[in-house]
Parts: sequence; C-alpha cells; structure tokens
Amino acid sequence: MSAATIGGQNGAMPELITIDDVRSAAELLRGTAVRTPLLPCLAGDPDRPLWIKPESLQPTGAFKIRGATNALLRLTKQERERGVVTHSSGNHAQALAYAAKVTGVPAVVVVPYGTPQTKIDAARRHGAEIVQCELAVRQETAEAISRERGLPMVPPYDHPHVIAGQGTAGLEIAEDLPEVELVLVPVSGGGLLSGVATAIKALCPAAKVVGVEPELAADAQASYRSGVLDRWSAEQRGRTIADGLRSYLSELTLAHLRARVDDIVTVTEDEITSAVGWLAHNARLVAEPSGAVPLAAYLNRADELPRGRTVVVVSGGNMDAELFAKLV
Repeated sequence: MSAATIGGQNGAMPELITIDDVRSAAELLRGTAVRTPLLPCLAGDPDRPLWIKPESLQPTGAFKIRGATNALLRLTKQERERGVVTHSSGNHAQALAYAAKVTGVPAVVVVPYGTPQTKIDAARRHGAEIVQCELAVRQETAEAISRERGLPMVPPYDHPHVIAGQGTAGLEIAEDLPEVELVLVPVSGGGLLSGVATAIKALCPAAKVVGVEPELAADAQASYRSGVLDRWSAEQRGRTIADGLRSYLSELTLAHLRARVDDIVTVTEDEITSAVGWLAHNARLVAEPSGAVPLAAYLNRADELPRGRTVVVVSGGNMDAELFAKLV
C-alpha cells in the first residue's frame, strides 16, 4: 500500500501490520531515528519495577520521527520530488519536516491554532511551510492542500507504514527487556500504541499492553471498549493540557487496538501535570504533558493495572520553557 493512500477506507476490515513490517521499518530507520535506551528508575514501586523508554531523546524530541521517516522513505522517488503534506498537533509536524530536510523533500505541515510555539518553530527551522487552522479542520485542510498541489499525504498515524515505524519503539523494548510484564503507552490517534502492541505481543506474548489517555479526551477508551469509533468534538478534546493527545482513532488504529491491546485507562489533568514534575525530579527527563501520561497511570492507577516489570513510554519532551518551569 502506498504511503500516499490512507488505510482503513471504504468500509473494509483494515489489514493489520505484522512484526515483519516493524522489523523492516527498523532496518530503514537506522541512522535517522535513535535507538533510545531503556532506563531503570529506582524511584518506582519495588513491587512494580519501573523502566522508562525516553522517546523525548529522539533528534526531534518525540517518537514521531520513527513513523514519519518510515512512511517518507517508502514513497517513490517521483512522489518525494513533488513534496509531502501532513497535519499534526506539532510532534509529527517537526518529525516529518526533519525527515524531509535530510532527504531533500519539500514539506507542508498543517497545525492547529494553540500548538506550542516551540513545536511550530522547530518545524519551520527544518524548512517546512507552516499552515495554521482550527483544530476541527486540520485534516481537511491538509487533504485540500494535497489535492490542490498534488502532494502525497503522510498521515500522523492512520497508515500502516507510520504504525510500523512507531512499532520499532516496541521492538527495542522487547529486545532490551524480554521479561517485561506491562507496557504503558500514550494513546491519541493510536499509531504508537498500535505499533508497540504489535511488537510486544509478537515477541513477549505474556506481557500486557495498556494505553493511557487524559480523561478530558477519553474517546479512545470509549471506542476501544465499544468497538465503534467514538469521536469527541474538537472542543472536548481541546480541554486537556496534553496537546499531543487531542486526535482521535481511525478505523485502522482501532482495529489494531482491539486485536492487540489489553486495556485503555485514563488520568486526570492534575495527575498529568504532577507526572511531568516527577519525571524531571526522579528521572532527570524533560517530558511534555502528553509524554508524561503513562507515568501518571503508573503512579495513580495501580489498582487498575497488572503488576510486574513495567515500562512506561515517554513519548516526547517538546514543550514551552515557561510551561515546563511552571509544572516543575
């Protein structure tokens, strides 16, 4: 399937990616995405040994470089020459901008108003053209640009190449801690959770994979439990401080989650902001609110989670300095 074509269309049952797709992506990403370390955290609960997967240490500050690069490199030479377009809350924007820069491809990124300025500035520094719009129409705006300019779309999560790229984080977890018993992953559009679950279930089948999202944007949990997409309004999703978790699932990601994820739990805004400070003080990591969400669940939802060796995926660390100082 071409990365210019969005999966899960026409009412057909989406085809799930496999561990072979993830392994293929890992080979393609060598030299671009960093193999982030798996850090033991002594401040965790002794009954639930804690490791942290700091995707905030990627060159663009978030896991999105994995999926964006894999999808971009799988376009044909002719497609890349035309340039690419995407829509994003910020991290995918700068990831695609970076991947496009190192491969000599023009990029247009559509971001909603209210995107942290640090994320917009980073995408612009990498040479991307920035288009801003309302959160509710960012996908439609990007699709219109794709049609008008003839640019292939590289979606932030709704494509098998993107999901396979994100899954390389799970592949690394499985290789570095094969005895892992629980992996906590943030969920918004579902690309990271879909990819990580694919790798973990293939290589560590006894381990549980649980998604975590803000309770103010809990449409993924509702969709997962009902089996039917439940897309909350942009106004509802926009209430959370976790700006990277304001998207909604697609048919493709929901199919992956229903097949491979054990549960989705939610956390409060206070729990999210406290987790940002916890990571700074106990793990010496800068985590944006979206990246701190899994740690918030580890700290506050022990009664809802399986016990055992736990990995939390800190998905990103891109946040404005003033907000970070306030939360820490």
